[in-house]
This record gives sequence, structure tokens and C-alpha cells, in this order.
Amino acid sequence: MMEALLVLLGLGLLLVPVLLIVALVQVSGLKSRVSELERRLSQAAPAPSARPAPVARSIDDETLAERIAREAPPPRPQAAVPEAAPAPPARVAPDAPLAAAASSPPPLPPTPTPAAPPRSPPRPIPPRRPAAPVEPDVFTLGVRWVRRWFTEGNVPVKVGMLVLLAGVAALLKYASDQGWMRVPMEFRLAGIAIAAMAGLVFGWRQRERKRIFGLSLQGGAIGVLLLVVFAAFKLYGMIPAGAAFAISVVLVAGAGVLAVKQNALALAVFAILAGFLAPIWLSTGSGNHVALFGYYAVLNAGIFAIAWWRAWRILNLLGFVFTWGIGSLWGVLKYRPEHFSSTEPFLLLFFAFYLLIPVLYARRRAAGRKDLIDGCLLFGTPLIAFSLQAGLLEGDRMPLAFCALGLGAIYAALAWWLRRDQRFVALATPYALLAVGFATLAVPLALAAEATACVFALEGAALIWLGLRQQRWLPQMTGMGLQVAAALAFIIGASDSVWDSDTPLLNANFAGALLISLAGFASAWSYRRSADRTPAALFYLWGMAWWLAATGSEIADFVADRNSADAVLMLVAFTGWIASEVFRRHDWRALSATSTLAMLSGLPLLFIQINQHQQPFAALGWLAWALYAAFGGRSLLNLRERAGGELAVAHLGWLWSWALVLGLSLFRLLRMSVDDGVANFGSGWTASALLLPILIMAALTLWRPNLIAQPLAARFAQWRSVAMALFVAALVAVIALALTTPANPHPLMWLPVLNPLSLLQLATLVVVGAWLASPMIDPAVRARRVPLLAVAGFVLITVEVLRSAHFWGQVPWGASMFSTSLVQTSLTVVWSVLGVAGWIAGSRRGQRILWLSGAVLMAVVLAKLVLIDRGHLGNLLGIASFIAYGLLCTLVGYFAPAPPSKPEDSAARPDGEDDSREVQA
Repeated sequence: MMEALLVLLGLGLLLVPVLLIVALVQVSGLKSRVSELERRLSQAAPAPSARPAPVARSIDDETLAERIAREAPPPRPQAAVPEAAPAPPARVAPDAPLAAAASSPPPLPPTPTPAAPPRSPPRPIPPRRPAAPVEPDVFTLGVRWVRRWFTEGNVPVKVGMLVLLAGVAALLKYASDQGWMRVPMEFRLAGIAIAAMAGLVFGWRQRERKRIFGLSLQGGAIGVLLLVVFAAFKLYGMIPAGAAFAISVVLVAGAGVLAVKQNALALAVFAILAGFLAPIWLSTGSGNHVALFGYYAVLNAGIFAIAWWRAWRILNLLGFVFTWGIGSLWGVLKYRPEHFSSTEPFLLLFFAFYLLIPVLYARRRAAGRKDLIDGCLLFGTPLIAFSLQAGLLEGDRMPLAFCALGLGAIYAALAWWLRRDQRFVALATPYALLAVGFATLAVPLALAAEATACVFALEGAALIWLGLRQQRWLPQMTGMGLQVAAALAFIIGASDSVWDSDTPLLNANFAGALLISLAGFASAWSYRRSADRTPAALFYLWGMAWWLAATGSEIADFVADRNSADAVLMLVAFTGWIASEVFRRHDWRALSATSTLAMLSGLPLLFIQINQHQQPFAALGWLAWALYAAFGGRSLLNLRERAGGELAVAHLGWLWSWALVLGLSLFRLLRMSVDDGVANFGSGWTASALLLPILIMAALTLWRPNLIAQPLAARFAQWRSVAMALFVAALVAVIALALTTPANPHPLMWLPVLNPLSLLQLATLVVVGAWLASPMIDPAVRARRVPLLAVAGFVLITVEVLRSAHFWGQVPWGASMFSTSLVQTSLTVVWSVLGVAGWIAGSRRGQRILWLSGAVLMAVVLAKLVLIDRGHLGNLLGIASFIAYGLLCTLVGYFAPAPPSKPEDSAARPDGEDDSREVQA
């Protein structure tokens, strides 16, 4: 312990001088920094002025005005002017030192002093941002509010009201505790009713001087009286249901009379709301629908009477909503067939009310107003009433048909009657449309679905034509709705076995769908003639969809599954031809687009045909493609004059359809012969079958464009380059896929190059080379065609070597063949020969790039020898590859040295002199 204390003491003695030294160093540093700052301040201080300043200021306290005055050029001082002899003003020499100006005697008061000598401006000190004000907390705000409340305004009244409220509350509590406020409920309700009637009378007396106050007081008083009746009946059972209902009717009727008398819409709305809600809150659960509907009939009679005197649309809407809403709710929940005789009269009565109320509303409105027609009542009444009538009749079609026919007759009579009065002309047209609509509705109720669809579709097209002719939107909307209804009717009745038939095309299903389609086309044509493009396009698509659905349904019903693709191909070819014939006479892009899509549809249908019957021309395929050829050729001829970019798409689809159908036909024919054991064609033949038609198309496009352009003649030149690019891309893709196959030429023997697939690959290389050299190619790409073709040729030669090793050396085809000595030696020798050929050709022709290409290839072969062939030195083939490479390099170095860098150097030097030096180097 003592040793530890001694050690700590020794450390303390050692640390004290060290800390003192550190402190002295820090103090010394601080002193030097303070001295440096004082020196800088003394240098920056202004020179002593002759005029002593009363207050010393630092240079940073200099104002902006003083700084501008100091930095401005010195003014010219003027001498004092004697009275006897004026003298010219004395001028200060511009070269005079500023110090002399500073030591001059003080000038006269009007004479300005020269500016101080310029000095460097001090570093500006950025101003400090003011601190954000501290918001008071909630407690402080509360204290301030209480203080203001008790110190501002009418303080005695405020305090007095607080004290009075406290006293009244205490009095009420004491009265309640003593039982003074225990008054029977009858007296309470009576008191409230008396107060409400007093308020009603007072409000009536104030109707002239204070109208708004008086009306509000009247409405509130009637509301309080209704609540008193409700409480007396429902809550306390003081009065029977009949009395409560009668009192409510009287109050509601009184409110209506007051509203009409004072022209108070708000009061009338309140009365109607209270009247319709009274049966709900006064209901006893007896389910007496006759009493309910009788009461509603009285209310609607009141609304009808008010409508005779006032054009209050909101009142009519409230009656409409409550009458039909509660009636529909009762019909859904409570109606039974035995209620028909007691319910039907009320339905007819309510329909009559709201049939005539729009007429009364129009009678009270000025003619020509936009809100003259109440569309909700006008169209909602017949629709809801007819729907409820259908529910009462439980879907009996024939009575409903007569009901619809009767409604049509009623609305037709109203339309005829209203047209005679100028005030009701606006109502006559909707009533006429409703008459047509219900007469139309009688058709599906009395007839089958297909017949309904036919009538609706044709009527809809006619209404659209009429609406466009008269420039009115309502007939157009009605026509659209009828066509949609026709479609729904057809879908509902299409599965009816009554309309089934064993005859294709001659059956009701096809006829109905065809008429819907024709109606759509007719509507599209009407809109196109009126320059409405969007509706025209939509109706054209509608008609085309129904046309394809109708014919497609016939194909599904009457054509065997294995021939369905053939039938669809005939259908689309026929459709495209019809569209092109119409397009030839009427320039409409929808028609040309249809014909173009028909051309393109041959491509997917081709693969469906192969899936169904293995060969495009099998079964009915030959007939389908014959019609496709005839209709397609005629369609292209029809599109030639007017069509734009879609003509190029159609023609390219046409060419590709034939290229693929011929290629796949040959391919499937060879495959089927192999599968059936008729002949054994190798993979080289099947790959060639796919390649040959595309190669022929590309060659014709390149060298004989007039043959492939038929029947478009000169217009083919506009997209000839695109067609050629597509054909070349397809050729490259097919060849790339064919490189992975051994290209077996069976039943022929294998010969390099002289086999079907290799010959077609060589021909493809020729066509691609000619295309790259043609004006159709960009000059930048055209300049690089030789390297591209050289790379392609190198790949083809390499594949030929692999195939030769496969057929002649019995090396299995696949990735494992690269591990055999025969394949590696063959590749080394062939690549070396190619490199030597490049060396020799480059040297003889003076083409250094070609010579370098051969050199690069030889370098690649050398790397291959070192990395791969070195593993095969244990057999003769590996040794032969090394020896062959060495001999070839030696011969090339002797016979084909590198060409000169510049062509003119070879003519100025003896042959071989400098070149041999380059080779030796």
C-alpha cells in the first residue's frame, strides 16, 4: 500500500512541471495571437485627423454615408472671393499628395474638405438573426382571456348573468328536491301544445312585418304540435291511433294551406315531410296497407292541388320519392297475390297523379326555361309504375304486353294533346318518345327474344338516323339504348331450344345477330356521314363484333372441330374482302384497318391449322387458302389507291403468310413422311424446307421486286427495304437455329458444302451480301459489309468442319465433340488454312487489313494450340496439328510477307526487299 502511494506521489511530482510547461506554452500562444490582432487593428485604424472628433468610433462603426463620401473623388476647393477684384478659383493639382491636403488649414464653412485617403474596407460583420419570439403557453393565454373578460366590455352585466345563472340553477335544484316540479304528463304536454299554438298565432301575425321570423315560428310550432301528438300516442298512450292520425292529418293540411297562402316553399316542404313520416312514427304494426295508401293518396292529392297553384319542383320530388319509395318497399316486403285487388287501384291513382303533375309544373313555368321539363318525374314515373305492375302481375308476359301497349297509347294521346299548346311543346316530344318506347316494349313481352332483338335493333338504328337528321340528342340516346336492349334480349333468348335449327345460316339465332350487326353498321354509317368519328368507330366495332359472333357461332355449331380453323380463315378473308370493296368507294380508315387485320389473321390461323390437322392444306385447308389467295389479292387491289400505312402492313402480312404456309407445308410433309415410314429424310431437309420459301421471297424482293409487288405495282417501293430487312432477319434466325443441328442429308451421303442445308446457307450468304451492297442499306453499314460477311463465312465453315467430323469421324454431335482430338485438329488445320489464305491474299493484293486479319486468326490458332491442343500431344492428331501450323506459318513467312503500310511504297522499292525485312523483324 505504501509503495503504491509513493508511486502515485512520484507521478504527481513529475506531472506538475509537465502541466506547467503545457500551460505556459498555451498562454504564450494566446499572447502572441492577441498581439497579432492588436497589430492588425492598429494598421487598420484611420489616420489622425486635423479636426479632433468628439467621440471615438471604431472603423466598424463607420456609416454607409461616410464610407461613400470617403471613397468619392475629392471635390475642388474654392478660395474666398474678395469684393473688389474677383479672382479665379484656386484648383488643387491632381498630383498633389493626399497628406498635404490633410494638413491644410480648416476651410471656410461653404468649402468642402477633401476626402480622406483610401483604405481597404473592413471585413463586414454579418448581422445576427433576431431570436424567434416565444409563443405563450396555453395557461398564459387562459389567464389573459379571463383577465380581459373581467376587465373589458360591460363587466357588470357579465358578472350579473353569471350570478343569475348560478341562482336559477340552485333554485331549480331546490324545487326539484322539494317536489314542486312534479307535474302530471298530461299537463306538461298540454302546456307545450298551448305554447306551440300561441307561437303559431304569433308567427301568423308577424307574417307581414317579419316574414322570415314568422314563417320559421309557424313551422316550428307545427313541428312541436306534431311531436306532442307523437308523444301522446306512442310514448304515453294517452290518445288512440285514429285520433293521433286525424290530428296529424289536420296539422299537415293546415301547414300546406299556410304554405300556399303565404307562398312559403320551406313551410310546404316541412308539411310534406311531416305528412309522409307520420304513418311511420305513428305505426301500430297492424299492416293495413289500404289505410297507408289511402293516406298517401290524400297527401298526393294535396301535392297535386299545390302544383295547380305553385311550381314547386322540390315538393313534387319529395312526394315522388316517398310515394314510390315506400310503396316499392312495401311491395317487396309485404305484398301477396291476394292483395292485388286492393293495391292495383292505388298504383293507377299514383301513376295518374305523377303523370299529370309534370304538366301542371310546366303550366306554371314560363315557356322556354331550361327547367321546364322535370325529367325525374317524366321518365321515372312510367318506369317505376310499370316495374311495380310487373311485380303485381308476377311476370305474366301477355298482360304486361297489354299494359305496355296501353301506356304507349296514353303517352301518345298526351303528346298529341300537348302539341296543340305552345306552352307544352317541350313536353310533347318526351311523351312521344315514351309512347314509342312502351309500344316497343310490348314487342318482347308478346314475342320471342330473337324477334324482340330484331325489332329493337332496327328501331334503334332508325332513331339514331332521325336524331342526327334533326340534330337532337334524345333520339340518338334512345336509339343507342334500344340497340343495347336488343343485344340483351338476344343473349337472353339465344339458348331457347325453340329457335334451334339444323340448317346453317338459315336459323333465328343467326338472323337476330345479323340484324343487330347490320343495325350497328347502319348507325356507324349515319354517324360517319355527320362527321362524328368517335360514335361512328364505336358502332362499327359493335357491328363487327356481332358479325363475327354470329358467324363464329355458326362455325362452332355446324363445322367439325378439325376444320374450324379453315372455316375461320375463309370467314376473315371474306370479311376483309367486303371491307375493302366498301373502302374502294368510300374512304374510311376503319374499313381499310379491317381488311389489313384480315390479311394478318392468316399467320395465327396457320399454326392453329397445323395443330388441328398437321398440315395447312389438309382437310378444308386447301379451300381456305385458295379463298384467302383470291380474296386477299382482290383486297390488296382495292386498298392500292386510297390506303396509307395500313397497305404496307397488309402486304407484308400477305407475303409472310405465304412464306410461312409454304415453308411449314414442306416441313410438315417431310416430317409426316418420316413419321409414317414412307421416307427417312434427315434434319438437313426439314431445316431447308423452312428456309427455302423465305430465301425465295428475299431473292425476289432484292432482284425481281416487280414479281413480288403484285398487285400493288409501284407502291411496293415504299416499303421494299422494310420487307427485305424482315426477310433477312428471318433468314439469319433460321440459319442460327440450323447451326445447332447436324444437317443430316439422308438419304444422300454427306459432302461438305454439297448438301441441301449448306447450299441454302451459302445462297443465304450471297443474298445477304448483295443486300448489304445495295442502295437500301445505309452507307455506314455498307462500308462494313466485308468484315460482317467474313465473320459469317468463318462461322459457317467452322460448322461444316464440325459436321464433317460428325459424319466422317463418327464423332457424336453435341458439346462433347469439342473434347475429341479429331475435332480440335480439324479446327486447327482449317483455321490455319484460312489464316494463311488471308496472309497470302493480303500480301498479293497489298491489303494490309486482310493480312492483319489472317495474322489475328493465326494468333488465335496459336493460343488454341497452347491452351487446348497441348493436351492432345499424346496422339498423332495433336502432333499433326502442331506440325501443320508450324509448316504453314513458315511457308507464309517466305511466300507472303506483309504488304507495305502505303500502296505507293511498294512501287518505289524492289519487290520483296523491305517486306522480307519486315517479316524477318
